[in-house]
Amino acid sequence: MNTPELEIQLKTLPTSPGVYQYFDADGKIIYVGKAKNLKKRVSSYFTKNHEYGKTKVLVKKIASIKHIVVPTETDALLLENNLIKKHQPRYNVLLKDDKSYPWICLKKERFPRIFSTRRVIKDGSEYFGPYTSMKTVSTLLDLIKGLYQLRTCNYDLSQEKIDAGKYKVCLEYHLGNCKGPCEDLQTEDDYHGNIVAIREILKGNFKESLHNFKKQMKAYAADMHFEDAQRIKEKIEVLENYQAKSTIINPKISNVDVFSIVSDESYGYVNFLQISYGSIIRSHTMEIKKKLSEGNEQLLQLAITDIRQRFNSNSKEVYVPFKLDLGEDIKVTVPQLGDKKRIVELSERNAKFYRLERFKQVKMTDPDRHVNRIMAQMKSDLRLSEEPRHIECFDNSNIQGTHPVAACVVFKNGKPSKRDYRHFNIKTVEGPDDFASMEEVVYRRYKRLLDEKQPLPQLIIIDGGKGQLSSSLKSLDKLELRGKIAIIGIAKRLEELFYPDDPIPLYLDKKSETLKIIQQLRNEAHRFGIEHHRNRRSKTALNTELETIPGIGEKTVVDLLKHFKSVKRISTAKFDALKSVIGTAKAHKIFDYYHNK
Repeated sequence: MNTPELEIQLKTLPTSPGVYQYFDADGKIIYVGKAKNLKKRVSSYFTKNHEYGKTKVLVKKIASIKHIVVPTETDALLLENNLIKKHQPRYNVLLKDDKSYPWICLKKERFPRIFSTRRVIKDGSEYFGPYTSMKTVSTLLDLIKGLYQLRTCNYDLSQEKIDAGKYKVCLEYHLGNCKGPCEDLQTEDDYHGNIVAIREILKGNFKESLHNFKKQMKAYAADMHFEDAQRIKEKIEVLENYQAKSTIINPKISNVDVFSIVSDESYGYVNFLQISYGSIIRSHTMEIKKKLSEGNEQLLQLAITDIRQRFNSNSKEVYVPFKLDLGEDIKVTVPQLGDKKRIVELSERNAKFYRLERFKQVKMTDPDRHVNRIMAQMKSDLRLSEEPRHIECFDNSNIQGTHPVAACVVFKNGKPSKRDYRHFNIKTVEGPDDFASMEEVVYRRYKRLLDEKQPLPQLIIIDGGKGQLSSSLKSLDKLELRGKIAIIGIAKRLEELFYPDDPIPLYLDKKSETLKIIQQLRNEAHRFGIEHHRNRRSKTALNTELETIPGIGEKTVVDLLKHFKSVKRISTAKFDALKSVIGTAKAHKIFDYYHNK
């Protein structure tokens, strides 16, 4: 029940765009959200029947609501993002701060220096970035310093101080890395020309620099200054080599942000690529923890706002895998083919690789989180009502109808529990009847678990299609377990998953972790069943060959095999050799049996 105060707040909410904040009874902010229509969005929390548990809990904890009206949806997105980062409410997705990213600074001074920094100071200097990797920054700075002669000193190069002769050229000048503006050996206009070219390179535009260098090279060559022409040629090669490495798409695609998302039950992974003149000048992937089972659209919208703010992006167009509303100022494109489509696919591939890397890291550093994620994913993929922490898989094995056996393997928390494996010799079925054999084995397994009051699995997997699944269901019906344990069948050929009373099979993504675990279960059950079948055939072969001889028992057979190693050697052994192992009377029986035969 809503309190009277809450009811009044809900009734008086405006229909404008804005940001809403939920507070608990202690006055602590627990959730921040944005809306195109505040009244409609906030009211939906209290009128809808929420299936997701955490949303129900959130609604129960709401004691009061505050809202901020803003002019547009874009303003709402930005404000929501800032409030989440500031307050970190319990039920919002987690956004990390951006304080430690490196930037490239073009210092505001008479002869501007260029250097890397992690501190952005508002003194009129230009900052490019932030970059996600210091390696990228170092590569760019090395490239720029190899192309242009810039000063590295931090002197105040005002004209008065230069005229007064306060400074002397340093080693950098003698090495040819600086033209000596400190002694007025380089004009401000000449230096500024380099800065203009550097600014374009940092934006990803190499065209102007290449054009100017080629012009210089031809001029030197025309004046017979071949050493200088060669030096410029080497710079052109360096620049073209860097451009070739960084240009991966159509150079006409410029000033565009590309975003994509992959997600599972607990986390979303958003990749961001910044494109300038056909080059990727920035790539970043962020992990977002879900709090209220947020969908991909909601997560991506929030991440785009956060990333564009963080990386100071002013691009007017974004490429995304599906339609999003990012406000009137940003053009949203969902590419369907060509270079634009390929760059979105590249972004998705980056997000998937990042997700796989995180899985590997988490598996090593936080096994519990890894197991919880796998279980949540299996629950979702297989449409189960609870996580399959305990799974049992059955497989029949018979070769040409002989010695029918079955195997049951057990996985707990996604891992084999070998001490719980069981094998079965088929007792009530004559000949190769897989359906009847499966019915017998499933009945025996769960009758025993019920009699011994052992825990039942959350999921049963039957290696076979509709026929084996139907047979297994008969056993569950006899034991009154139908509906209490989830059961599915997996067909071998196309990896189809069959459900009771559903004629249409489920097909999982061939690369999904859920299918991999099911395949591992099926393969393990097959291996375990074949191993038992092989052992049983071997034992039967021994029995028919030796124990059928009158007067020869199991102990005699074991003694003979220990000594002679095989039945073939026993059959060809001399009488004295047999006598030394099992005595005269039994040696006669064995010797006579094989030689009369």
